[in-house]
Amino acid sequence: MSVETAAPRITIAEAGKHVGETVSIPGWLYNLRRSGKICFPQLRDGTGVIQCVAVKSNLPEETFEALKNLTQESSLIVTGKLREESRAPGGYELDVEQAHIVQRVPEDDPYPITPKEHGTDFLMDHRHLWIRSRRQHAILRVRAEVIRAIRDYFDSNGFVLVDTPIFTPAACEGTTTLFEVDYFEDQKVYLTQSGQLYNEATAMAFGKTYCFGPTFRAEKSKTRRHLTEFWMVEPEMTYADLDDVKKVAEEMIVFCVRRVLDNRRAELKELDRDVSKLEAIQAPFHRMSYDDAVVKLQAKGSEIQWGGDFGNADETLLTEDLDRPVMVDRFPTGIKAFYFETDPNRPEVALGVDVIAPEGYGEIIGGGQRAHSLDVLLKRLEEHNLPKEAFDWYLDLRKYGAVPHGGFGMGVERFTAWMCGTEHIRETIAFPRMLYRTRP
Repeated sequence: MSVETAAPRITIAEAGKHVGETVSIPGWLYNLRRSGKICFPQLRDGTGVIQCVAVKSNLPEETFEALKNLTQESSLIVTGKLREESRAPGGYELDVEQAHIVQRVPEDDPYPITPKEHGTDFLMDHRHLWIRSRRQHAILRVRAEVIRAIRDYFDSNGFVLVDTPIFTPAACEGTTTLFEVDYFEDQKVYLTQSGQLYNEATAMAFGKTYCFGPTFRAEKSKTRRHLTEFWMVEPEMTYADLDDVKKVAEEMIVFCVRRVLDNRRAELKELDRDVSKLEAIQAPFHRMSYDDAVVKLQAKGSEIQWGGDFGNADETLLTEDLDRPVMVDRFPTGIKAFYFETDPNRPEVALGVDVIAPEGYGEIIGGGQRAHSLDVLLKRLEEHNLPKEAFDWYLDLRKYGAVPHGGFGMGVERFTAWMCGTEHIRETIAFPRMLYRTRP
């Protein structure tokens, strides 16, 4: 059924600007209620959901019957007059005057995700369709807001975006968590686990840079906090020390949280997120040394000993009585990557920092000051059994104009999970890649 209309085409998000006007809205049937000679198709278009009211006496019989019997997720263009209605989703309703069914989902092969309960595996198998649901839609909207806020923060604070390669010849944090890829002429390369080493080169050219893109970790982890492919933002600054790194990390987090609160209240409401917990995210964050953190954890019953890294349970314990993130610095050098600068007063600890979010969301930022001495780096490469020839270009940065510098990395998905209050990180990216999940 095709109906031509001269009415202006708008999105559902724009409905408030067109009250009293006749408009056309293209979208998909989200839900449908029937009541005798009236039916209430709910239309979604990617910007929101609006309830339409189709009255049999006001429409051609063919149009009314088509709408009354329409199947879930059929595509259509609805034309009608907009009015305010406080009881309706979004606060507006559209009185249907015309409808054009673009594609009708067949009844013998219906849309697989129905209002009933579905198991997680089923939903993940149908992830390409599940992202249409209101909850998943809200999470991905928040993610987009987080990404935009991150870019705005760095772009407005003197950082230059410089993309770094996905294929790399060397490991940034050891080879055990790398995906090896066959390259040309029997060469082996790896999918990047971080753009940091390249960031150090670009920072030496521009002063302050950041990269933002997908990274890969070949950890056989099945926790709710891990993905094998995730997006990470990594700033790097020259003439900077550990305190500078902390300052930028804190500022960026507060900036991003505020943007989510300012622009995504509706999505947070859809997710039943307790926004008071996000409103508490203000500077200054809590700060403590690794030494003090170990003491606190042991007092809370953790079996951690000095020299051990924090597990998920430790990070949760550490923040269970805190209303905002905690910055833990000066970890043992033995559990940090080769490129960390050491504390000149305590060479057994690194000038690194982890920012740990409250509510059990764990580490959201890891970073610190980089070693800028050529001799120190050569020694570290040897200690970590890393081939010097793979890092020849990286060592050049210590030969030609080396300066104190530092930076950090923050995973978008873990940060988004914290903003949304979601239990599992897999919902914070459109198509998650996990240990046993590569489809769709």
